[in-house]
Amino acid sequence: MKIGILSRNSRLYSTRRLVEAAIERGHKVHVLDVLRCYMNISSHHPTIHYKGRELSGFDAVIPRIGASVTAYGTAVLRQFEMMGVYPLNESVAISRARDKLRALQLLSRRGIGLPVTGFAHQPDDITDLIDMVGGAPLVIKLLQGTQGIGVMLADTRQAAENMIESFLGMKASVLVQQYIREANGADIRCFVVGNRVVAAMQRQGGDGEFRSNLHRGGKASVARITPAERSTAVRAATTMGLNVAGVDILRSDQGPMVLEVNSSPGLGGIERTTGKDIADRIIQFIEKNARHGRTRTRGEG
Repeated sequence: MKIGILSRNSRLYSTRRLVEAAIERGHKVHVLDVLRCYMNISSHHPTIHYKGRELSGFDAVIPRIGASVTAYGTAVLRQFEMMGVYPLNESVAISRARDKLRALQLLSRRGIGLPVTGFAHQPDDITDLIDMVGGAPLVIKLLQGTQGIGVMLADTRQAAENMIESFLGMKASVLVQQYIREANGADIRCFVVGNRVVAAMQRQGGDGEFRSNLHRGGKASVARITPAERSTAVRAATTMGLNVAGVDILRSDQGPMVLEVNSSPGLGGIERTTGKDIADRIIQFIEKNARHGRTRTRGEG
């Protein structure tokens, strides 16, 4: 097969591993900077051009689209879909997962465990919003944040009121979320391929850090997940319509709670921690599914 990887940096670990896995399995691979792709949108012959040449003959495309270029990246991916190229994750599924509020609403509708989450627009509603999520301490999240950036812990009610009021005053959209104390600054990253969790790791925040992101100094170890956690991860990915996803779960006294569903999960941490060849699993999934052509978008909303 001829496989395209939409990635702005061919040297990134995840991109390199996918290239290696695809070549090892006998495929041709092209890494394409999504911002250098441009489109001819027509009814009968939609095309994509790249550095002066028309792209053609691709059987599948793997989107590794950064959050900062979601809008343009998903537009390029939609163009590939219009051309009949099989997408590892479809554009609508990526857009759905990247919209944190929409994603939480969809997960909630499916009855998937979540921390109690509040969302408001007016400063007059802050008091009730804090009560809604169980009071302080609580977590405040910018809707546009990634990799733990824009995620803050308010230890006291006064601190929470001041932070939320400041963000609303700057016209920033924030989620206010219940703090799961029993998680002790740790979460579980479940890596889903198809309808299976193929690897899982526990990420523990550093001293004095409630965020567990590896980019912020968190430590990773192999996780043994329960059937409930496995089911929750798969259901969350399916709800978003994602074939490949990183589902972040908190272990709470009420059972597994989903923090986020990542549509472009990194391979570095999970492969190094678990020793599993996730890139090969992804290429195998493409081999199995691209032959049958594009499938109808999964998920809701």
